[in-house]
Amino acid sequence: MRLKISHTTEYLYDEPVAYALQRLRLRPQSGTNQTVIHWDLVVDGATIEAGYADQFGNQVNLVSVEGGEHLIRITASGEVETQDKAGVVGPHQGFVPLWLYLRDTPLTKAGKLIKDLARSVKGDSELAQMHALMEAIHEAVAYLPGTTDSETTAEQALEARSGVCQDHAHILVSAARFLGLPARYVSGYLLMEGQVEQVATHAWAEVHVPGLGWVGFDAANKICPDERYVRIATGLCYRDAAPVSGMRIGSAGENLKVALRVSTEGQSQTQDQTGQSQSQG
Repeated sequence: MRLKISHTTEYLYDEPVAYALQRLRLRPQSGTNQTVIHWDLVVDGATIEAGYADQFGNQVNLVSVEGGEHLIRITASGEVETQDKAGVVGPHQGFVPLWLYLRDTPLTKAGKLIKDLARSVKGDSELAQMHALMEAIHEAVAYLPGTTDSETTAEQALEARSGVCQDHAHILVSAARFLGLPARYVSGYLLMEGQVEQVATHAWAEVHVPGLGWVGFDAANKICPDERYVRIATGLCYRDAAPVSGMRIGSAGENLKVALRVSTEGQSQTQDQTGQSQSQG
């Protein structure tokens, strides 16, 4: 499937920014399940200072702002050809050793609730156990935007029994690590049925399963990623894979606006012809 993606992030400040430095992880890479046909990253109101591959193999750009700017606009867009491999990404590669993905972070540290959940799932293989875990998390944690934020831990989200895809991914990563399986957080894009315009990127988990390598599990949708998914970045938790992160100096108030469109070629042509769009709640 060929997916067309346009992702714009705008930061509007109520006064000039003294200094800001942002880290962008907005460049998907070709791999087992996807081939990047073309991709552009355009930054207005800031300067791209450097580009590099981080320790997890993510393509990162650093951008800076120094005085005078009220608006920063970051636009990532392109086309990616995807394949359905039932979530299987394959053998571990990269700079980071596999054992590192057993390490907890403040967002993924397992508490009593996650440990109890992990112990409760059964399966005749590690793969079957992870499928059971994905289903258990989907049933336990309702998708309810606004009940958590980027600093909510996996244990807190499970206790609240509500959250968003970031929380589902953190819980699965935490439980898998408790069961002795390396796990990582994945940020990316998802083609949603009947919805071209979206409000945020997507997130899911990948677990290193013996005999298969890395396998994706999207507990928010209770499915292993298929051809509707595009991987952007991975890490131990959200903080390692956030599409945009950084810091700024000064007291300027910030207003964030995100515009994201994920479509197939046919959907894009239809929307362009009709001039219609819809917003995701």
